[in-house]
Amino acid sequence: MARPSWIAALWVTLLVQTVASFLTQSLPAIAPLMTADAGLRPEVIGNLASVIALGTVLFLLAGNGVLARFGPVRTLQIGAAVLALGMLIAASGSVPALVFASLLLGIGYAPAAPAGSQILQDSAPAEHRTLIFSVKQAGAPLGGAFAGLICAPVAAWLGWQAALLLGAAVAIATGCIIQPQRRPIDRPEEPRPTGAAKGLAQMLAAPIAALRLDARLPPLIALAMSFSVVQGCLFTFVVTWLVTDRGLSLVEAGGVFAAMQAAGVLARIVLGWLADRTGRPGRNLLIQAIAAAACTLLLTLLPAGLWLLVILAGATGSLAASWNGIVMAEVARLVPRGRVGDATAGCALLIFLGYLVGPSAFALLIGATGSWGGSFAVIAGQLVIVAGAVAAPLLRSATVAPAPTSD
Repeated sequence: MARPSWIAALWVTLLVQTVASFLTQSLPAIAPLMTADAGLRPEVIGNLASVIALGTVLFLLAGNGVLARFGPVRTLQIGAAVLALGMLIAASGSVPALVFASLLLGIGYAPAAPAGSQILQDSAPAEHRTLIFSVKQAGAPLGGAFAGLICAPVAAWLGWQAALLLGAAVAIATGCIIQPQRRPIDRPEEPRPTGAAKGLAQMLAAPIAALRLDARLPPLIALAMSFSVVQGCLFTFVVTWLVTDRGLSLVEAGGVFAAMQAAGVLARIVLGWLADRTGRPGRNLLIQAIAAAACTLLLTLLPAGLWLLVILAGATGSLAASWNGIVMAEVARLVPRGRVGDATAGCALLIFLGYLVGPSAFALLIGATGSWGGSFAVIAGQLVIVAGAVAAPLLRSATVAPAPTSD
């Protein structure tokens, strides 16, 4: 069977990853206005972020049947439609609507990981796979940067509902743009399983069962979950922290948020390239974890003006949000081709448990202590502890053959 063009596969997955992140990160970018209008405490944005993660977890538990039935591109289009619906519901502004919309945003975001991994695994050249996966995953911070640069100013000038309606339009347009790639990538003329032969229990268990296919997966995913706690808390709370604790305007805080996200774009590409060149992704991730924890402490504990905050946010984002592509490429490499969708869904499921638990736990810490700096120190500390706990198995794991230095 001929492979689809890796260039077409990459731009489709990168576009969808960027747009999905743009929509889900738009809520934290406008959180101070949105929560105030709804009569909620500022830290409640952490609970809404956890509901988004819950939606993603629910899809990853049972959604692999959708991927098998419809193919990856159609699954991405379904996700885009659900994202648009979530944004429209959120714009109504009531508390129940915000909760339900957050759940839909998580469900709509979820297909980007398993569907994107299946598309790239089928098309990416093996010697550059980690780099290509990292380029695709760079869409996550790129979408977050757009949320900070676009949604925060639109919310400040036209109202936060206008920012959400803009997001809904972008999601609908994305589903239409990728339609021409459905036939070459999905091959809809080929018969697909209906899912009737697989029981519900087996379908739910498949993603987790796939993670037992290689002994190197559990420590890798434990570190990824710890990273996700840090990333989830930073991306969820940084705008609210800057507005409520540091006294920045929403537009200024959105600029710092955008710098944090944008730095992760280049970092994901560079660190993915470095993992390919060194052939030691596990070791690289351990070093990155320690550096990310240190930058998180510097960002949130040092007194700093706007421009120093931008610099520190960029450094933090470049390390705390650039591990995803390396992890996804390793998962795809370590399991048989036919189990990539299941294994990626299982990995993403556990990672999103970190996104689910982290922001809600952080909101509880803020409510109990009132200390933003102390709460950020706790999440940085857990990353150091987990990195130490999994260091031995990750350093013992087999290396990947480094990519050639020239074609």
